[in-house]
Amino acid sequence: MKKLICSAVALAALASTAIAPAAVAEDALPQGVFITKQTAEEYLAKDHLIGMKVKGPDGKIVGDIEDLIVSDGNTVVGIVMGTGGFLGMGEKKVGVSLSALKFEESNGVFSVSLPEATTENLAAVEPYERAQPKKSLLERAKEKAVELKDKTTATTQDAVEKAKPALEEAKQKAQEAYEKAKEAATPAYEKAKEAVQGAVDAAKPAETPAPETPAAPAAPATP
Repeated sequence: MKKLICSAVALAALASTAIAPAAVAEDALPQGVFITKQTAEEYLAKDHLIGMKVKGPDGKIVGDIEDLIVSDGNTVVGIVMGTGGFLGMGEKKVGVSLSALKFEESNGVFSVSLPEATTENLAAVEPYERAQPKKSLLERAKEKAVELKDKTTATTQDAVEKAKPALEEAKQKAQEAYEKAKEAATPAYEKAKEAVQGAVDAAKPAETPAPETPAAPAAPATP
């Protein structure tokens, strides 16, 4: 009975905890670390740079932006543009200074162009040379595995910490419920005990006195 009560109370407490949203005080967060929203003067690289098609001086697409070139001062100084080839085959990677690109926005549509991207210039320019080799698929897979492991560990620890107060409360409520149930069951148990004892006493046969054995006659006296 105690086990069933504890389980029921614990499940109810955990369910209420899962439904209630976790509230974190904003003033507890470190200042100058997190950015909560984008301002009108900011844009995201994936929206206006990475993956964008680049047009040449004639308005035709000559390539697409595949990566950003960032200085050691964390400033974007250029882009890596893929040009030529077919479906990614035979494509040449070209480095382009950020100042050489022309960004325009018309009726909510953003476009990027490179006025100097003539056929002759793109054919003559040397491919962009990396200072460090590109990470292999195996290296990326290892990094992803470590990332998933860290995220899983952090999530599990966070869930355990959040569940501790609920578990303690559930444990206390279960103990209280058990004590109340025990207290309520005690009178019934005592009555049942008395009833059983009375039935046992009534079933016993009535004790009858043992019959008296007659005394043996005395022997006659010898003359």
